[in-house]
Amino acid sequence: MSRALIIGGGLAGGAAAARLASLGQPPLLLEREEGPHHKICGEFLSVEAGSTLAGLGFDVTRLGGARIDTMRLHAGHRSAAAQLPFVATGLTRHSLDDALLDHATRLGADVQRGTSVRHIANGRAITSQGEAPAGPLLLATGKHDLRGQPRNAAGTINDLIGFKQFFRAPAALRTALAGAVEITLFKGGYAGLQSVENGRLNLCLLISRARFRELGGSWETLLATLLREPGLAPLAEAEALLPRPISIGAVPYGFLARPSADAGLYRLGDQAAVIPSFCGDGMAMALHSGRLAANMLAAGAAPAAYQARLRRDVARQVRLATTLQRLSETRLGRFALIAGLTAVPAALTTLARWTRVNDAALARVQA
Repeated sequence: MSRALIIGGGLAGGAAAARLASLGQPPLLLEREEGPHHKICGEFLSVEAGSTLAGLGFDVTRLGGARIDTMRLHAGHRSAAAQLPFVATGLTRHSLDDALLDHATRLGADVQRGTSVRHIANGRAITSQGEAPAGPLLLATGKHDLRGQPRNAAGTINDLIGFKQFFRAPAALRTALAGAVEITLFKGGYAGLQSVENGRLNLCLLISRARFRELGGSWETLLATLLREPGLAPLAEAEALLPRPISIGAVPYGFLARPSADAGLYRLGDQAAVIPSFCGDGMAMALHSGRLAANMLAAGAAPAAYQARLRRDVARQVRLATTLQRLSETRLGRFALIAGLTAVPAALTTLARWTRVNDAALARVQA
């Protein structure tokens, strides 16, 4: 079999590269960035994600992430809190993606950074260095579509703008947030706040384009509005660490790739399934898709068979999370959600479990 080509060096691409290399089929991986870089992501590494990384021989604990075992949900002055049914880790993609690519390289994968793929023609990847060798193609470009290979956004939530900013917080705020991920629902969107390595805080949020325009279309005005939310008000004492927030738009939340589409192309990570960010399992799904694709490719399975298997593994979770996101878009929906979770706190734990990659799927790829 010709060597596989992985397009993109995020979690899905890195996991596929590491797994293929460990199976004796080292791939070529092309990553457009030359070094570590930030990505729009809540950076919540669930126990499922940790399990998949451990199965790849990767020790995530050495990266020094923050422990997370509690979730708090805020909507105005109402709040609900619950213990998570697992212990998660707050860890930046800047650190994790880079370390995973280094791990894949040590296992034998050919990782070429600073090489971008411009498009695919006749089953071959056309790169900034010319035409890549023929072989199975694994598309792992994350939230960004490759030219000529768009995801079908029909029926998805694709009118949101994402922002991400890191903060250095005073000791009192770090203590208050220790061990927790805080989700704040607000008019037009929601925000997640959590600790990551080195004592920093990650604020990652989504807001509708219409609401962003209402607020003047500037980050400064948006942040000032968010700081009036009780769940985010403590951030007023923190120091922003990036000159400008990272941003992205038109991500098709709720997207699920169909097995019949893109014959000959394995879609991984957000190119296969885009789960709303607040559920916190996007990183685990990306890693799962990478390992699953590598296993099935090495066993000779066609892309359609892989895509069908991945869809069965994650479709229910994506659909449930998308329904919850649509519910949170209205004032009545936010009130109903927070009132219900306040009345039955255990429901928050149940929802967290229902939006995760299940144990049977994880066990299958690690067998």
